Amino acid sequence: MTTTTDSASYKKSAISLFIALGLFLLIYFPVLSGLVTEWYNDDNYSHGFLIPFISGYLIWKKRARLKELINPAGDNTGLPIFLAGMALFVLSTAAAEYFTLRLSLIITLYGLVWYLLGRRVAIAAWFELLFLVFMIPLPYVIYYAATFPMQLFATKVTVKILNMIGMTAVRQGNIIHLPGYSLEVAEACSGLRSLISLLALGAVYARTTQKGLPRQIILFLSTIPIAVGANIFRILFTSVGAYTISRELAEDFLHELSGMMVFIVAFIMLFIWGGVIKMGSKKI
Repeated sequence: MTTTTDSASYKKSAISLFIALGLFLLIYFPVLSGLVTEWYNDDNYSHGFLIPFISGYLIWKKRARLKELINPAGDNTGLPIFLAGMALFVLSTAAAEYFTLRLSLIITLYGLVWYLLGRRVAIAAWFELLFLVFMIPLPYVIYYAATFPMQLFATKVTVKILNMIGMTAVRQGNIIHLPGYSLEVAEACSGLRSLISLLALGAVYARTTQKGLPRQIILFLSTIPIAVGANIFRILFTSVGAYTISRELAEDFLHELSGMMVFIVAFIMLFIWGGVIKMGSKKI
């Protein structure tokens, strides 16, 4: 039974949390504004708009459990995490290093939740809070370093499959030469864009469908080869269309259709593999 003292403590804790979150949003407003701008202007990270809502929804679903875990007195052991996040915020702002500046937002928020609501709440909500990492764009140096190898890999595998099914295809760098037509596997077709979005999808799917952290990690990591395979299917689908029908159809309709198919194929594969993992866990 909740006493009057407990109710007063929870009310005080809620007020402190809202004040702290208000200050947090005020301090990090320029960071959040920059993120929204990048989500809007860069198609690679347009999924960033969904990430905070997904995180909030997952927290809302477990609100009853989290309420039971709240420590109205807070927990001072969360203060070092909060201070580390703020220190990173100051240093990143001074150095104009946007990735670590945005990363400090999540560290600071996690430390704030730990400090104000207690260790048990922070541990129970670790996934929902750290899931926000998927809304942060990769540093461009990492993005471009990963893009070209993925372009080459997708091109090599596609050409090998085309030759295996009897189609004449020759690879030159990231260009596939077909009879009367050449298909360039551009940066947007490297698969990195879909990989980032599918990793976020895979994280949520693994967390909500698998019991036990090991199986969740296995399913999440499986998203990487699944995303790469789905992107190769996209390039293959476009190549076959250009070869058998027309280059105009491949460049327009098939190119747009295959872009949507990446996510459909990847999700189907992820769904099937998730079912296999779940069945395997029941037999053990």
